[in-house]
Amino acid sequence: MTRNGFIILTVVATGLFVSCKPIYKCGEPKPEKKLFLPKNIITVINERDSLCNTLSVREVEILDLKDVVETQKTNISKLQTEKSDLTTQYNDLMNEKLSQAEQMNTALRLKSETLAEKERLLSEREIVLQDLQSKIARQDSVTRRLNDIIRGALLGFKSDELSVEVKNGKVYVSMSDKLLFKSASAAIETKGQEAIKVLADVLNKNNDIDILIEGHTDNLPIRTAQYRDNWDLSVARATSIVRILVDEYKIDPKRLTASGKGEFAPRANNSTPEGRAANRRTEIILSPKLDIIMNLLK
Repeated sequence: MTRNGFIILTVVATGLFVSCKPIYKCGEPKPEKKLFLPKNIITVINERDSLCNTLSVREVEILDLKDVVETQKTNISKLQTEKSDLTTQYNDLMNEKLSQAEQMNTALRLKSETLAEKERLLSEREIVLQDLQSKIARQDSVTRRLNDIIRGALLGFKSDELSVEVKNGKVYVSMSDKLLFKSASAAIETKGQEAIKVLADVLNKNNDIDILIEGHTDNLPIRTAQYRDNWDLSVARATSIVRILVDEYKIDPKRLTASGKGEFAPRANNSTPEGRAANRRTEIILSPKLDIIMNLLK
């Protein structure tokens, strides 16, 4: 971390510590009255609100995408059933002995036209569904490839220092505070900087990946001159990593989001030392961009 970055974080944390007014929670409406807080704290709040909005949008996009796929499958099934019914009706009509040839010809013509229209719609929707499935498969392939690359790059680190896994179409790189930080500190240790450098090299070669840095702590309360509580500390730690990725490794800031969840998203039970150690972590969540798929749905 640069000296200026450290000074900025110190000012932000101190401002939160001395503030008497509670700050509204993530997802709550922004107060109509102006918050009389330092500019740096307002920036942190805005970044938090932006993260909440981004997360909500991503979740809605994924749910919408799944709904579209299921809807297309249902529509295709219905069209296939309709096609089968029309074919049956057509065959029944051909076998019937109608008294008037003109009525038969008219009915056959109408049925044929209807069948042709249904087949056209079925073909169009099958093409859309195939395109969607192809895009989803491509995104899954990108995620698996990224997971393999990161696992290979981070082989030199111990399993209790970091882990890599794929969840919900994203790659999660979880780094323990044992690797990154000293207790109640957001200053990144030397070995943690080495891990971030390895990860940054991979990210710079894969520009179609969005990056969320998410800080987590255990539930043991803290209150220092720098950090008001665990939530404050978790945000500061996430921001420290973002600063290094931007300042030292020149990763596009538009790809990065820093957030902190404090003690409120535990991985293990906080009742044991081992559980608390597992919860003190920073997760770097890598998401392939969904822009191509969302454009297809418009």
